[in-house]
Amino acid sequence: MSVRRMLTVAMAGALMCGVASLAHAQNASPKTTKPAAATPQPAPAPAIAGGAEPTLIGQFGTWGAYTATPNGKKVCFALAKPASSKTNPPNRPRDPAYAFVSSRPSEKVINEVSIMIGYALKPGSESTLEVGGASYAMYGQGDGLWIKNAAEEERMVDAMRKAADATVKGISAKGTETTDVFSLKGLSQALDRLAQDCRR
Repeated sequence: MSVRRMLTVAMAGALMCGVASLAHAQNASPKTTKPAAATPQPAPAPAIAGGAEPTLIGQFGTWGAYTATPNGKKVCFALAKPASSKTNPPNRPRDPAYAFVSSRPSEKVINEVSIMIGYALKPGSESTLEVGGASYAMYGQGDGLWIKNAAEEERMVDAMRKAADATVKGISAKGTETTDVFSLKGLSQALDRLAQDCRR
């Protein structure tokens, strides 16, 4: 694994752990089935290693745009929860899933896509992100997914900007198949806002 990927895994791991902690706190009350809210609610701001709390700079459709400065280095990211999730077999427990598109100017990383899938992935299993009629192979580490071929990432993000939704499929260590559909409404605007706020 390249140094860039190792740094990415570490950063995304910190982001994802923070999101999971906040999500668990929010989900502590008994779950009830309720209709989708007419106005999208911001996803919880993730905690980041280094003690820097993220700041929500805008909510665009289902995507929140955040900035943070862990250890003095600026990180900008868009974050959303799935519009729908299902498991096969049905109703298998899992942690919340999230999609991130992050930029780290100090590392010259722009619009890197990662998914917190909400469970430990089955080693060697195939995961995919489907958007705009194309399917992109994803590799997993822990409960995170990243694109296998980094050269395709810019094309994938461009497709995500234009499409209505993206579908992420994975298989847990216990063999449960999952399908998460993320609405992409507002992603393009969130990324445009981050591009303004994340210049060095």
